[in-house]
Order: sequence, then structure tokens, then C-alpha cells
Amino acid sequence: MIFQINNKKIHASDSGQGIDHQKETIIFLHGSGLSHIVWSLTEQFFSNKNFNVLSIDLPGHGNSEGPCLESIENIADWLDGVFNKLKLKNLILVGHSQGCLEILEYIYRYKDKIVKAVFVGGSNKMPVHPDLIKLAQNGDSDAVKLMMKWGYEGSKKFIGGNPVEKIIQSPRDISEILAVDLNACNNYTNGKEASKMLNCPTMFIFGELDKMVNLEHAKKFADSVKDSNTHVIHGSGHMIMIEKAFEMREKILEFLKK
Repeated sequence: MIFQINNKKIHASDSGQGIDHQKETIIFLHGSGLSHIVWSLTEQFFSNKNFNVLSIDLPGHGNSEGPCLESIENIADWLDGVFNKLKLKNLILVGHSQGCLEILEYIYRYKDKIVKAVFVGGSNKMPVHPDLIKLAQNGDSDAVKLMMKWGYEGSKKFIGGNPVEKIIQSPRDISEILAVDLNACNNYTNGKEASKMLNCPTMFIFGELDKMVNLEHAKKFADSVKDSNTHVIHGSGHMIMIEKAFEMREKILEFLKK
């Protein structure tokens, strides 16, 4: 699906099904430097379960025109413009990593439009190591290698190579997309306050071996949210929707059916 926001072409994958306004819509939000591709094992599954699915490429990411948005707050407002443009209501937000911060800020600003929320590999605060930010700002490919080292339980198991490298392919991708996203995550400070606005049914999915999101801190955040449940996926690192897609999507479906 291609549409325009602020005279910029935006791409969102809808699993080839379009939007049926009689159905609930699941919005998938990707993490830093990534694109809708990371949800490829998830979109069709939920489309076949009678949901609309929409995996959005943020500005400057994937097939969407740039430039990238420089703050989580700006992204939240931009998302509301997308939802208004497409006349979407009764939304289910599913975010990974940076996408979790976007969910928080969106609900903080526009809580009445959300019926359920799912946080995958994220928390209400996501500081980024300064070494990673510096490498990314310099367009250094070691930034992607560090993401692999800190983000995956075991990168050698990915047949065909590092899936992140297939999305973040050039020094320009690293300096103009990944670095902007990492700074947005690092600079976001409203998470604790925004968490208080989580008044819809909420699910948290964490990777047992995630090195990018501290599991102890993340669990404390999850425990503080009323009407929520938590599932820890054993043997998974940060890239849960790639490493353990089948288990993740089954658990989300169980939650959505409640």
C-alpha cells in the first residue's frame, strides 16, 4: 500500500489484503534502522486470522520517502496522521524495540484510539550505548555488527547471513537512518510518565537472552502496568520476531483472543 503524508510517499505492507473497516487493524512498528520486512513472518499469519494488518515503513525507512523523523514524539504525531489519513480506528499496536517507545508516546497522546498494545523486546526507557551511536553517526558498518552481537542469541544460526545487514546495507543507511533512530531512542525521556496512560489490555514479550533490553528492568516496567501479561521467550535475543516468530505470534494471538 502506497499513500502520501505531508506530500511524501509512504509505504505500508498490508499482506495484499487492503483495509476492511469492519475488522480490527493490527499496526506493526519496526525497530531502529529497520523496515516492514522484519514482520514478514507475522503479517500473513494475522491476516489469515481475520485482522487487517499494516506494517508501516517510517519516513526514510524501507520504501518510504525521507527524511527520518528525529524524535519519538514526532513519530507519534506522524503516526496519528497516518491513522487519520487511512480512517483507522480501534487499533492494536504491536511494536518492537524503538516501536515500543512509539506505542508509549502514541498512547500518551491519543489513548482513545487504541484497544490493545503489544510490546516486543522493549521497555519504557531504552538508552543506547554511546559507542554504538558514535559508530552509526560515522556510517561505520561495525554499528550493525554491534547490533548483532548485542541483539541476537546466536547470529550463526541465520542461514543466508545477518538479516539486519540485508536491511541496513550502506554507510548512508547507517548514518542517515540508524543513527537518527538510535538518538531518538536515547533521547526519549517521557516513558515513565507515558506508562501511566496504559489503560488498555497490554502484553509484553521479552527475549530471555536479550542484551539490548535489560530483562530485569523490563519486567519491572511490565509488572507496573495494570491489566497486562508477560511472556518470556527462552533462547531468544532481541530480534524476537525473526528469531522466534512462530512462538511470538501464537502468544500474541492468544492475547488478542481474550
